[in-house]
Amino acid sequence: MDGLEEFGAALEGVRVVGLGESTHGTAEFFRLKHRLFAHLVTEHGFRTLAMEASASAGLAVDAYVRDGAGDAATALTGLGFWTWRTREVLDLLEWMRSYNRGRPRADRIGFTGIDPQRSGASVAHFGPERAGVLSVLADAQPGRLPERRAELLAAAAELEAETSDTVDRWHARVLARAADVATVESRERLGRIRDGHMADGVDEAVAASGGAGVAVWAHNGHVGVRGAALGARLRERYGPAYYALGLFFGEGAFRARRMWPGPWGPRPDRPSRVAVNRIGPAGPDTLEALLAAAPAEPGVSPEAVAPPEPGASREAVAPSEPAGARLLDLRSRAYEEWTRRTYPARTHGAYVARFVYRRNVVPVVPGEEYDGLAYVPVSTPSRPL
Repeated sequence: MDGLEEFGAALEGVRVVGLGESTHGTAEFFRLKHRLFAHLVTEHGFRTLAMEASASAGLAVDAYVRDGAGDAATALTGLGFWTWRTREVLDLLEWMRSYNRGRPRADRIGFTGIDPQRSGASVAHFGPERAGVLSVLADAQPGRLPERRAELLAAAAELEAETSDTVDRWHARVLARAADVATVESRERLGRIRDGHMADGVDEAVAASGGAGVAVWAHNGHVGVRGAALGARLRERYGPAYYALGLFFGEGAFRARRMWPGPWGPRPDRPSRVAVNRIGPAGPDTLEALLAAAPAEPGVSPEAVAPPEPGASREAVAPSEPAGARLLDLRSRAYEEWTRRTYPARTHGAYVARFVYRRNVVPVVPGEEYDGLAYVPVSTPSRPL
C-alpha cells in the first residue's frame, strides 16, 4: 500500500490510533481499516480494537474473538448498529479470532465498544428488578428522553453506589453513561457528552491493555482533533501519543439511511431505510480532489483482493486493501503549506438527507485536524449480512 511504510514510521511512541471514515457505509474503508489494524497488531504490538459501538454488547464480541465463545455474526448483530452488521466487519472479527487461536491469553487481541448506546446487555446483567427504570436504556435513542433526565441520572448514580463487585460496577457505569446520553437536552450538548464518554471508554481500554496500543474505529468527525470531539479529548490526554487518521474517497456509492431534509427526519415514528447513495467525483478545490491528484509513490501498484464468496469458509480471512489506497503522514509533512489551508471535505454519517446529501461538506484544515490522511479512489457500498 502506498504510504504504509511512512505511516508505520510515524507510530513511534504512539499508544492510540484513531481510524476514521467519511461514511459509515463504504466497503473500502472497512477493508482498509481491517488491513491497518492487522498491521498495528503484527508490526506495532497493538492489542485492542475500540469501536464506535455499544460498550455493553461489545463484551460478547470480545468473548468471541478471544475465546471463540458464541457466534461472530450473532455477536456483531448484538452491537445494535446496522452500520457494522456487514461482511467486511465480520471478516475482521474472524481474522481477530484466527489470530488469537492457540496464543497465550496474555498475547491475545481484544475488542471493546466505547459508545454508551444500546445498553441491553447491561440491563440484562442486573435484571428487571435491579435495573428498574434504567431498563429503558436497553434501546433508548440519544437525546430522546430529556424529560426523564433527573430520574434516570439519579437511578444510575444509586445503582453505581450500591455495587461493589467489579463487573457490577462496570455495567453500572455503562448505564450511567447511557442515561446521560439518552437524556441530554440539546443536540449541541449531545455531541460533547457522547464523545466525552467515548473518550473515557478509550481510556479504560488503554488501562486494560497493559501498555499495548489501542486502535479506535469511528467516524472522521469523532477521531479528528477538532473542538470537543473524541479525538480532541484523546489529544489532550495523550498528546502526540494519539494519532488521528482521516479516511476519504473520490467517487462511487455508500450505504446510509435516507431521511427527508430539514426538520422532517430522522423521526422514530417514521423509520428511514438503509439505501445505496451514489455520488460523483469531488469538486475542484476539495480535499478529496487534492488527494486524487497526488501522485502515487513510484513502483507501488496496490491491487484489490476479492472478498470471499457468500457461504465460503470465513475462518482466517486475510486482510485486504482496496485498489489505489494510499496513506499520507502529515506529521512528516507538517512544514508543507498546503496542510494549513482550509478545504471542503465530504462527511456522511449513518443518516443522509435525500436529494441534498451530495453537497454535505465540512471545512477541514488537514494539518490541524489529522495526523495522517488515507484515500481510496472509489467507494462501493458495504455488504450487509
